[in-house]
Amino acid sequence: MNIAIVTGSNGLIGSESVSFLADKMDLIVGIDNDQRAYFFGPDASTRWNKEVLEHRYPNFKPYDYDIRNYPQLETLFNEYGNDIKLVIHTAAQPSHDWAAKEPLTDFTINANGTMNLLELSRLHCPEAVFVFTSTNKVYGDTPNFLPLAELNKRYEIDQAHPYYQHGIDEQMSIDQSRHSLFGASKVAADVLVQEYGRYFGMHTVVFRGGCLTGPQHSGTQLHGFLSYLMKCAISGNHYTIFGYKGKQVRDNIHSHDLVSMFWHFYQTPRPGGEVYNAGGGRYSNCSMLEAIEMCEQITGNKMNYAYTDTPRSGDHIWYISNTSKFKTHYPAWNYEYDLPTTMQQIFEHMRKRI
Repeated sequence: MNIAIVTGSNGLIGSESVSFLADKMDLIVGIDNDQRAYFFGPDASTRWNKEVLEHRYPNFKPYDYDIRNYPQLETLFNEYGNDIKLVIHTAAQPSHDWAAKEPLTDFTINANGTMNLLELSRLHCPEAVFVFTSTNKVYGDTPNFLPLAELNKRYEIDQAHPYYQHGIDEQMSIDQSRHSLFGASKVAADVLVQEYGRYFGMHTVVFRGGCLTGPQHSGTQLHGFLSYLMKCAISGNHYTIFGYKGKQVRDNIHSHDLVSMFWHFYQTPRPGGEVYNAGGGRYSNCSMLEAIEMCEQITGNKMNYAYTDTPRSGDHIWYISNTSKFKTHYPAWNYEYDLPTTMQQIFEHMRKRI
């Protein structure tokens, strides 16, 4: 029997993983206790998505468990054991702003929760592939010291710089930088996943995501950039741009394209705790101002927004992921969703929900 465990199964990447795997695995075990509603309020709850998944996929079995609770998780790993072939760990406290409110909650979810899952995988299904969704915030504010130029609607890196053509690669240092407490907890988890691969020889892999997006996102002000922006564009709710004149650049990868990366790795796993930057790269990126323009064009509404000159602590001015390493290792993988298509999908899905 082939079983996949997906943590954060009600969320953006978790639910995409469940959908993607539904016709590929015998059973998908979901773990999600809707902590997102606790972090960001009832509008951010993902319970609606759990109901969709349960209705759509008969081989999806959800558990309302907390990844910090080792005995709870242990019951699942005891039950399914070596039949577990794949663990996709997407559950997290995802906001660097929120982490400062409750540092202990942030760290125990992001670091201790990951440790629990790694150790239970080692003990009960050591041959399983363990996929971890990390973040570009592990690089801290180091990207902000790249040679950047201010253009009309965005910041851009100097064309002579090695990162200009493809973006930031995995060689960027994670040391000597300001990470935010969220970034620090994700660094701890990121390094643990690498170490379980290198020290114990497990098939672990780290994907350091840029802006992960897609129609299943329950976006809020503190997390879910494009989803929340589109929600404001449709509803007329006020949106605030924090710093950098709205010219800060993000690359955006559709949830399907990221989960497709997971699947390619699972089919031919590499040893030793591999690390891959995973974002939209040069294929799919935008500044805040450019994203607002796109939302206005798609919805036909003029957005209600204002600017404050104080950027979020640890925010990146310019970040574009270099996915060349992954493409070299898995040349059959490629993007399926560009930014305009993704934005249109978010719009179509969002207007049915609000």
